[in-house]
Amino acid sequence: MAKGEGAESGSATGLLPPGILRGEENGRTQKGGKKQLTICSKLCYAVGGAPYQITGCALGFFLQIYLLDVAQVDPFSASIILFVGRAWDAITDPLVGFCISKSSWSRLGRLMPWIIFSTPLAVIAYFLIWFVPDFPRNQALWYLVFYCLFETLVTCFHVPYSALTMFISTEQSERDSATAYRMTVEVLGTVLGTAIQGQIVGKVDTPCIQDPDILVEEVNQTHATSSLNDTKNAYMLAAGVIASIYVLCAVILSLGVQEHREPCEKKEQPPSFFRGLRLVMNHGPYIKLIAGFLFTSLAFMLVEGNFALFCTYTLGFRNEFQNLLLAIMLSATLTIPIWQWFLTRFGKKTAVYVGISSAVPFLILVALMESNLIITYVVAVAAGISVAAAFLLPWSMLPDVIDDFHLKQPNARGHEPIFFSFYVFFTKFASGVSLGISTLSLDFAGYLTRGCSQPEAVKFTLKILVTVVPIGLILLGLFLFKLYPIDEEKRRENKKALQVIREEAGSSGSDTDSTELASIL
Repeated sequence: MAKGEGAESGSATGLLPPGILRGEENGRTQKGGKKQLTICSKLCYAVGGAPYQITGCALGFFLQIYLLDVAQVDPFSASIILFVGRAWDAITDPLVGFCISKSSWSRLGRLMPWIIFSTPLAVIAYFLIWFVPDFPRNQALWYLVFYCLFETLVTCFHVPYSALTMFISTEQSERDSATAYRMTVEVLGTVLGTAIQGQIVGKVDTPCIQDPDILVEEVNQTHATSSLNDTKNAYMLAAGVIASIYVLCAVILSLGVQEHREPCEKKEQPPSFFRGLRLVMNHGPYIKLIAGFLFTSLAFMLVEGNFALFCTYTLGFRNEFQNLLLAIMLSATLTIPIWQWFLTRFGKKTAVYVGISSAVPFLILVALMESNLIITYVVAVAAGISVAAAFLLPWSMLPDVIDDFHLKQPNARGHEPIFFSFYVFFTKFASGVSLGISTLSLDFAGYLTRGCSQPEAVKFTLKILVTVVPIGLILLGLFLFKLYPIDEEKRRENKKALQVIREEAGSSGSDTDSTELASIL
């Protein structure tokens, strides 16, 4: 938590043992025992989310077209790289969450060593993803190895960072506010990633073959090779800039956030991972929440993964797709505060229905309209509004599920990493399957590597992948949200119950964590 703020550990009991921040917080408690976070504290927490989003945005939007048209990996191998990379990324989340729950305290804390020591290795692996090796035979293996390595290292950064959500405050309103700060910074990170990657790469024309019937040897090799080298250098330059920002954000996070522990506190036995996993997976609200967000997240990931190819070949905006991406991300950034106000005013379930369903009419418009640049920009800005809701709401609703879990399982400790890591696991694994299948679909449709245009079957496949399939996934996800039981009334009941427990514990002179307080109930 941020230096100087002294926010108590909230309900992240598995990572902060019960004696944390006991003395100095007593002087900073406001009336009624509630603690408020300063803007500085929220910003220090929020900055840590930028590296994951900057790199994730660059990989999500550009890796597929980079593999196909710059590295010239065949579509089948590219589909294997994308699927295995995302699937491995999904597997590493619960593994890292398990390792964190078993790790012991050090002078740097319990979470911070993961963040600090993974950063330099992650930066190197990220840069090598965007490097084209000289040996063409094993290029696919090169990208697969470094893609999986980077996803492992960035997970070692992001899972402990995500667990900090429950460390910030015991107040739901404060956690929601801090989450909004975090989501705003993360969407700003996607804007930054889109701007850096898109604008640097967009300045260079990737060479393409005008007539697919002409053999590659008959094309002007000198000009093509020179242009392709310029494109490769542009991708590496963008990777270098993004890697530098990654390091800067990690430094700010490690200096601005500090874990506290009393030297005399008792060492607690770490929770059993598999027992905790059973408890978490048997918690109905959690399963219903991740089921709903699984399908809605898949919808937006399909659009993300195929958007560059869709704009380049189906809409014919080869030199505009990076600007369209920027319009989407800027719109999302500006509307995050609006969605934070909306969910506070009308409730989170209502925000889910309104925010995510607002993308459907614009996807229908994209599917039906002819190629028109002005209309496409309007649709991009409108789509950003829905993207903002998709960014904010899952991370705002997960703490509510954990609070409900604490009340129903008062003796369960230290399961917050499991909640967060398995939500990410299901989403990433499904997205890996979807991206692998979508790239394989392009191969079956007859995708032409480095082609200036594509066959009609490829254009039609891209349109289906970016419009029809996401619409179906969004509608299915919204239907599943009907089963999610924690509405505003239930959330208020849980908040009051937890507050009563904390006040009772405070009056008895015991400043324990939320899981211990829940056991009093």
